[in-house]
Amino acid sequence: MPIDPDVAIGAELGSLDFTWSESDVLLYHLALGASDLSYTLESAGLQVLPSFGVVAPTFHASDPPPLDLPGCDINLAQVVHGSQSIDLAGPVPTSGSATVTTRISEIWDKGKAAVIWQEGIATAPSGERLWTTRSSIFVKGEGGWGGDRGSSAPVELPERAPDTDTTYDVTPTQALLYRLCGDRNPLHADPEFARAAGFPAPILHGLCSYGIVLRTLTDQLLDGDASRVAGFAVKFAGVVFPGETIRVRGWVEGGRIVGAATVAGGERDGAAVLGDVVLTTV
Repeated sequence: MPIDPDVAIGAELGSLDFTWSESDVLLYHLALGASDLSYTLESAGLQVLPSFGVVAPTFHASDPPPLDLPGCDINLAQVVHGSQSIDLAGPVPTSGSATVTTRISEIWDKGKAAVIWQEGIATAPSGERLWTTRSSIFVKGEGGWGGDRGSSAPVELPERAPDTDTTYDVTPTQALLYRLCGDRNPLHADPEFARAAGFPAPILHGLCSYGIVLRTLTDQLLDGDASRVAGFAVKFAGVVFPGETIRVRGWVEGGRIVGAATVAGGERDGAAVLGDVVLTTV
């Protein structure tokens, strides 16, 4: 079988040493469409959006992301990013080095698809935990072995008006720029590959939408202070095509912000982009 859960679940994927610089941070922020100098100027006031921690280990990769997971015989055309979260021990430094250790934590059997969960823990050279990431990929055409279907409770949005309701215009070339942040999956650049995967055109990276929404909520509801973000989790509910507009709504609820992102305008107005959006604060 293409996925052998007995081999895959709990498999250690090894450790990766990585470094990042202020230039990497600046490029990442620009790829998200940031313009505020607190994100784009190498000065004493430079801050790092916490979502950078998700991409930092592979930021300098120039090949498509590998899928050589133990017990999983799958290919990129089958895969869609399902969800992503990061939990921070503190603000991400503007430059540094770390080691990330990753494992397959769970695999869910959805019948006509499988969901593979990975957990990565990034630690400083001192051994101190910097952040923990958790992500899932949705593998089309797999599943059906009778495994655990998994469980998740949807995030309930308040029935009152949102505390922020704003839009961001994705540029036609945004996915091409974001590729320079370490994700060369041809799904985001090659029209033929995108069509083979079932899309009419290349789509924006899910992690680009992830960063855009985090930046928007931080700027709108946290006074632009990225150090107030303790964690950020989303479910990838749909796709964005370069040139479309993302609408971001957010509600302050106690010690966290809940929200949602959809397409605004055009033929796909209202189409889901990100759901179960939860930003926890310090």
